[in-house]
Amino acid sequence: MIPNRWGLPDLGYGLGLRKEHYPDILDHWPAVDWFEVITENFLDTGGRPMWVLDQVAERYPIVLHGVSLNIGSTAPIDFEYLRKVKALAARVKAVWLGDHICWTGVGGVEGHDLYPLPYNPTTLRHLVERIRIVQDVLERPLVMENPSTYATFAASTIPEAEFIAELAERSDCALLLDVNNVYVCSRNHDFDARTWLPPIPLDRVVQVHLAGHTDRDTHCIDTHDDYVVPAVWDLYAELMRCAGPRSTLVEWDDEIPSFETVHAEVLKARQFRGDEATPSVEHAHG
Repeated sequence: MIPNRWGLPDLGYGLGLRKEHYPDILDHWPAVDWFEVITENFLDTGGRPMWVLDQVAERYPIVLHGVSLNIGSTAPIDFEYLRKVKALAARVKAVWLGDHICWTGVGGVEGHDLYPLPYNPTTLRHLVERIRIVQDVLERPLVMENPSTYATFAASTIPEAEFIAELAERSDCALLLDVNNVYVCSRNHDFDARTWLPPIPLDRVVQVHLAGHTDRDTHCIDTHDDYVVPAVWDLYAELMRCAGPRSTLVEWDDEIPSFETVHAEVLKARQFRGDEATPSVEHAHG
């Protein structure tokens, strides 16, 4: 096992906190190890949503996962946004917080999507500088996630995994490794997903995402609306074999099924965490 360099805990098996599951959670306080919260859903929200989050945070570890840090943009860093994030993290005693290696808006216009970046030295310097500033403000390492992408840039000169490894080392940030995103990108850009893992500094990986996607045969779309496929479980097993246990979460954000279904899906990860991990799940949702 390779421990992470900050001594952050292995939280076990987590779920995203979604309003569709509020009744199940509030009525039963199920045996979930931890919850991940979309940061922006609670930055300017009071009333019942914040009351629910307060109740959950009293009973479970909370991780904040942002979608509008806009770290890759040329727009100025939004320090008011960071102030709100820092306050929310303090309120819920967030174990860690992070966002995505992407950009989301420019010129005051928010695109409400996670847009890709060219992987080259110029982008790398830009991201490193901004991540360092944000970490100084938040007074903790950011946990940055690898994106799913659907096109490549002619301006890219560094393979993605090598780019992310260098970004993490130079900015001293942590990493959230989304295994489904690796697989989706491997299909869209025609590379072997198993070759993506070796460059990644595993001592910086503190969290893992799993999810379902839509397979269009010629390409895949990161839709988070289905069960985790066997190929993604296989890649997760390889990561667990190399790194050892990491806090693991299943994202299910569209066509959301019952709470029990989503919880059962993340608990499938039990058989893969550790050196004794088995190599394949052929009947993951049979």
